Amino acid sequence: MPIVKPFPVEKEFEKNPDISPDDIRKLREWLKTQPHLPEEHITDLDLVCTYFCCDKSAEVSKQVLDLHYTVRTLFTQLFKDREVNDAVLRSLSLVLAAPLPMPTVNGYRAIYCRLLDGDVKSFVLSEIIRTVLMVFDLWQYEEGTWPGFVLIIDMELVSLGHLPKLELLTVRQILYFLQECMLIKLKEVHFLNAPSFMDKVMMILRPFMKKSLIDIINIHERASESVYKFLPKASLPKEYGGEYKSIFTIRDETIRRLQDNKQFYIDENKKRVNESVRANGKKKTVEDLFGIHGSFKKLDID
Repeated sequence: MPIVKPFPVEKEFEKNPDISPDDIRKLREWLKTQPHLPEEHITDLDLVCTYFCCDKSAEVSKQVLDLHYTVRTLFTQLFKDREVNDAVLRSLSLVLAAPLPMPTVNGYRAIYCRLLDGDVKSFVLSEIIRTVLMVFDLWQYEEGTWPGFVLIIDMELVSLGHLPKLELLTVRQILYFLQECMLIKLKEVHFLNAPSFMDKVMMILRPFMKKSLIDIINIHERASESVYKFLPKASLPKEYGGEYKSIFTIRDETIRRLQDNKQFYIDENKKRVNESVRANGKKKTVEDLFGIHGSFKKLDID
């Protein structure tokens, strides 16, 4: 598969005419005043994605930029030293993370995630989330901004035995990242093939979710067609009754895609914060992040 190229910034300005090169230049100038941030490795595409998902607010963008790269530095089990290694390839054989080929009914882009192996013994949540985020980052690098983002989680192979393996630290960290500083406009979350114990799953997740996230969650029972109010049936994998590729074809293509783009992750690893030179002299910790949860609002989770 070909090496993925970044979405051209010039096309972002065409796609989003209310964002100008001058807006991005001003953010770049601010970045240069923040010695702890990896300004030389942050691209203009990164800045456009941030500015777009923050509804073109320069002040919110600055806060989200700082938090985004701080999280990527401090949440080490999700982001530290990412590479396409045996652990990632093992995860890709156990879980599918598939960007769907066409927009949703509301014009958003969606990613479809599901287990490929229901064996509880092989389930390590932190490794799975780490790998899904690697797939996501490469996809966003290729496509740039989206009017909205939809997360689809197919629960078909999830059993009660998986619940004790939902590491609470990982759950808390990924939900914090998703709600506070992931560079997307999150519009919908769908759980497909919801099991009878879905209430127990939500009991685990709910303490770490804001009302704004809870309000966009849609739970679809097994064999329900209610999801088609949101997604074109044709966009889903064949195993779910759709017309897209089979889940195992997508799996194999995803593995090759990451293997062919190892350099992307080498470069992305450089986008980390140097806490020793943070301007106010106070190093951020994971505890600080969770302590300031909700201290500012990233727009467009509604």
